Amino acid sequence: MDCRSGFASGRPGSAGFLSQNARAPGLGCRGALRADRHRIRNWLRVAHAEAASADAPDRRDRRGCKPSHQLRASRNPVTRRQPPGFCRAGPDQKRRIYVRSLDQLQATVLSGTENSRNHFFSPDGQWLGFFADGKLKKISVQGGAAATLCDAPDDRGGSWGEDGAIVFTPSFGAPLSKVSSAGGTPQLLTTLDRQVGDLTHRWPQVLPGGKAVLFTSSTFTGFYEDADIVLYSTASGQRKTVHRGGFSARYVPTGHLVYMHEGTLYALPFNVNHLEVTGQPVPLLDRVATNPGTGGAQFSFSETGNLVYVVGGSVVQNLSIYWMDRQGKFTPLRETPGGYFAPAFSPDGRRLAMNIRDGRRTDTWVYEWERDTVTRLTFGGTFTGSPVWTPDGQRITYSFLDKDGVSNVYWKRADGAGDALPLTESKNQKYPSSWRPDGKVLAFTQLNPDTSWDILTLAIEGDEKSGWKPGEPKPFLNSPFNEVDAAFSPDGRWLAYGSDESGNSEVYVRPFPGPGGKWQISTGGGLLPRWSRSSKEFFYRTTDSKIMVATYTATGDSFHADKPQLWSPGQFTGRGPGSNFDVHPDGKRFAVLKDSVAGEAKAVNKVSFIFNFFDELRRKVPPGKN
Repeated sequence: MDCRSGFASGRPGSAGFLSQNARAPGLGCRGALRADRHRIRNWLRVAHAEAASADAPDRRDRRGCKPSHQLRASRNPVTRRQPPGFCRAGPDQKRRIYVRSLDQLQATVLSGTENSRNHFFSPDGQWLGFFADGKLKKISVQGGAAATLCDAPDDRGGSWGEDGAIVFTPSFGAPLSKVSSAGGTPQLLTTLDRQVGDLTHRWPQVLPGGKAVLFTSSTFTGFYEDADIVLYSTASGQRKTVHRGGFSARYVPTGHLVYMHEGTLYALPFNVNHLEVTGQPVPLLDRVATNPGTGGAQFSFSETGNLVYVVGGSVVQNLSIYWMDRQGKFTPLRETPGGYFAPAFSPDGRRLAMNIRDGRRTDTWVYEWERDTVTRLTFGGTFTGSPVWTPDGQRITYSFLDKDGVSNVYWKRADGAGDALPLTESKNQKYPSSWRPDGKVLAFTQLNPDTSWDILTLAIEGDEKSGWKPGEPKPFLNSPFNEVDAAFSPDGRWLAYGSDESGNSEVYVRPFPGPGGKWQISTGGGLLPRWSRSSKEFFYRTTDSKIMVATYTATGDSFHADKPQLWSPGQFTGRGPGSNFDVHPDGKRFAVLKDSVAGEAKAVNKVSFIFNFFDELRRKVPPGKN
């Protein structure tokens, strides 16, 4: 074990306590643990990371947790009685929760926690709440059967209160809900404020005594560095923003709030009796692994005053773009690593539109892969996303978030000439999904505070000479569930989409414009449907970034798909719920995002402990009177 002193900057000797890098179970350093065993009187835990989402932290994700993958620290304080827990994938690649004492090398698996993520402790330390397979569950830390409490299709964290209620975020575009730890029907705890443009409440923490809930709120999903830290009073039902510009906040019993911003852990003095901040933020610790795409962070603390975290900082993983064929062979398409997202082939297959994140900005670029040239298409906003080509290849449609935080769908000529023109005008977050092959109807996804993500269609009339005139958006699917990522069939008669109505993300097909039946295509989870333009094949992505395929037939108003099969053994790198692949128009190969062979991300298989963290916190940020 590499043991060294340090605090905020990690400089040797800068503080009077020990910072230890503890490797994953079985990776050694018994001597160092034995030497400090008298100081380790608390129990800590480590959980898995959520990849950028995209959500999730994902949640889906997407959340691989082998020792060679990132580890994620607990989201709730840890009590003395709790054995540390972490998530690790077994031979079947399913994530499970393990528990292990810090002074021992062996870990014990908790059977029944397959596919788990975002777990948290009960106040007495005897139970673990966790999310798996679209459900909120609990299990004893001693083992036994896991109990399902309620649905949680795409969670963003939970917290177990002293009154026995669990506060949680059931899906990535939802407010907070609460449910009894004995199970039952969840009840809404907060509501999304349409006046200010609320889009999500996530990563809750129930404060001591249950008088308030701390959480992250944002008017934009996908980037949380500028999110709000909010307190909800359970007595009055009122909420107030206590800090702007941070995420993943936690109350610590020293009289502070700690939160993340740009990879640094900050502290604010906080009066828990009056629920108010009493001073200015002070940086404590840099290079803490965070995911600004989901608002998740990898740190936790014990009630005895020790901190555990994963070193990493606030970064978007740079990936390369590869061709992937049916045999699972990867060939470089653009090997230069970058913050690439959402690749989309032009109709002729010679250009690739994609988003590139560079620091706090994300823009749409066009890559001419035969010439190996990249051209920037969008300027002026803070975020553009989800590029979709028009069927004639002349324009690219994309979502655009302006500096006032308003998101709409625009289009622009693919060669960069002319101005970008808006196709929608509303404050709800939205992104384009697919054009009908005749180029007259656009399907797009919009976030509605009442019905979550919905699929709408927009007819457009006109031509280049007379000009283009978009019509009024019309809802196609607006159930209480999330419906996303619509994709028109090559003949324009069918619309594929993703939905969590079953409790898991699955892929479905409906006739367009309807009415008609509904056919579920995927089994065991599916995302991001794609149609082959050259054959009767239908593709979608699994939650662990593999491609499935199903052949289909359509006769009249009836649709039939064969049992999905694995299209290729190749597995690429997740980008949360966002797109990380596209099928080439020839239907024989995919462009996928993947770690470069020469520079794959360094394995994160250890965590760092800082002992006596609370003492140093009080010294650096004197608390106000409580």
